[in-house]
Amino acid sequence: MSERWALVTGASRGIGRSIAKDLAQQGMHVVVNYHSSPDKAAEVVAEIEAAGGSATAVGFDVSDRTAVESALADLLEQYDSPHVLVNNASIIRDGLMVFMKPEEWSDVVTTNLGGFYNVTRPCLKPMIRERRGRIINITSVAGVTGNAGQVNYSATKAGLIGATKSLAKELAKRGITVNAVAPGFIETEMTKNLPLDSIRGAVPAGRIGSPEEVAAVVRFLASDDASYVTGQVIGVNGGLI
Repeated sequence: MSERWALVTGASRGIGRSIAKDLAQQGMHVVVNYHSSPDKAAEVVAEIEAAGGSATAVGFDVSDRTAVESALADLLEQYDSPHVLVNNASIIRDGLMVFMKPEEWSDVVTTNLGGFYNVTRPCLKPMIRERRGRIINITSVAGVTGNAGQVNYSATKAGLIGATKSLAKELAKRGITVNAVAPGFIETEMTKNLPLDSIRGAVPAGRIGSPEEVAAVVRFLASDDASYVTGQVIGVNGGLI
């Protein structure tokens, strides 16, 4: 195993997949977390290994605290403190709030915001002990500006921004940085049903972004070059905001 390792949640597809592959290219052993797509996670691991990298697929639901604690206990015992933690796993349950069912609210909050707590907290003590680490949270432009039909999703992504800024202040003197990346419209399975042709007209760059462009920003924040960058939210949105 590489001396450095990274945990990327929700890494079996979309933005998480690109982040995992990019970090592996930087020489890190990458733990590819998945929830319900073991085959897709295995594909990511195979692609990383075919390119000369090192990776392992580990399944757990970030919203299930017991499952997370069990999986992380094994990982931390095997690999010790993670050098990079990317909190990427999230879900959407879109709809106007007047029609939003209680479970559509609670499921999104429990996964998107609760998942951040469940995964991050067990990693903090070993990171603090080693006095190093990079925590990178994938939020959204919806958490910055809000988005009609996504009150639940926007609330969690805005909460993640607040958590990022607060945790950065707690950990800065320990040599640990905490930052967030806020993508706009990115071509993934999550956006495939959106009217992308009309959306392009609203984006100043005139196009939809790629997962690789988000991964490139994560790569910088995970690098030694970003040691003085903490508590920041970096947008990847083609000038949308």
